[in-house]
Amino acid sequence: MLASLILAAAIGYLLGALPFGYLVARVKGVNIFEVGSKNPGATNVRRVLGSGPGNLVLFLDVLKGAFAAGWALGPFMIGAGATSLEMGVTGLVAATLGHGFSCFTGFRGGKSVATAGGGFAVLFPAGIGIALVVFLVVVGTSRYVSLGSCLAAASLPVTAFFLHQPTLLVVSAALVACFVILRHRANLSRLLAGTESKIGQKAATPAGSVPPKP
Repeated sequence: MLASLILAAAIGYLLGALPFGYLVARVKGVNIFEVGSKNPGATNVRRVLGSGPGNLVLFLDVLKGAFAAGWALGPFMIGAGATSLEMGVTGLVAATLGHGFSCFTGFRGGKSVATAGGGFAVLFPAGIGIALVVFLVVVGTSRYVSLGSCLAAASLPVTAFFLHQPTLLVVSAALVACFVILRHRANLSRLLAGTESKIGQKAATPAGSVPPKP
């Protein structure tokens, strides 16, 4: 059982650590760690480079989270010694950490909203559906992506609890929500100060901003 969980964690972390935001921006000649909010997530990529690259990063980040949580639910699980839920949750949590602290970018990373969302879409689709509604309502009314992300994340463990999901899923949702909110602490400080960027605001790309040499 331990070996199978370690395998799920390793695969999940490496998938989560894939720095799609950094790579997509680099193709465009931009070091995403030096522009906008200096975050490699889809929101900053969208602000800096537009909706096309931003949507691509969003899709890829969701996909890696879904795969990290979902690969173990199939035939790979036969004889593994752990339940599919244990494997899936392990992969999801590891991918969330991998996105936030990527070994490929000096342990810098994003806020893991899309990656965690992709994982929970596999393990708890009803919860993600409710979280998406929360996100859309909050962003639609406030125009703050950060606030919508935090409240959507916070809704997951609450939904899991009231829908009588397994304790492991409730606890993992709570841990991931805390991680996401912690990663947004700078955004929350700016919200309180009234300086947080609203959706639709385009970040300026400094002249001569180019990706560093590998």
